Amino acid sequence: MDRLDLTLTNTTVLAIDVQDRFVSAIPSVTEDQPVGKALGTLLAGAALLDLPVVVSEQYPKGLGVTLPYLRAAVPKAEYFAKTHFSCLDDPALRNRLVDGNPRTHVVIAGVEAHVCVLGTVADLISAGKWVVVAEDAVDSRNPHHRDLALAAMRDLGALVVPVETILFRCQRQAGIGAFKALSALVK
Repeated sequence: MDRLDLTLTNTTVLAIDVQDRFVSAIPSVTEDQPVGKALGTLLAGAALLDLPVVVSEQYPKGLGVTLPYLRAAVPKAEYFAKTHFSCLDDPALRNRLVDGNPRTHVVIAGVEAHVCVLGTVADLISAGKWVVVAEDAVDSRNPHHRDLALAAMRDLGALVVPVETILFRCQRQAGIGAFKALSALVK
């Protein structure tokens, strides 16, 4: 098994901290901006493929909840409030992603790339998960920090690819299942 062996039965999608209060600092996550579009595509595609989606929210009392367009894309997502930066430092998230999750692969998107995303990637790899980062669906306030974080994730062993690669790798074959709907989604 390798990092790009994404299937409908071995993959979990994790969206990290794409919340109301981050929009002013990271406007690229809004629905009409590139990172926001990629996030929406990833989560809508995960819903079409019936992949489990886990969403973390950093201190939602102060930072708000996940952006409405993302909530609408995955009505069956599981939401977890956290105060730790790495999702795996939160006991409930660790249980959902590692200890209580037999799936071997975790696809990650969200913000901020150089803090919560990078820490979570490092900890998931240390916990024995294969990690795939949706490169076009992560961001930071500072683009240089994003780029450094993506390089660090690669150095740690994560595979860093676009959302479209992830979705069609999970789909595996044209003409069956969610193929037509996925094709329309990525146009």
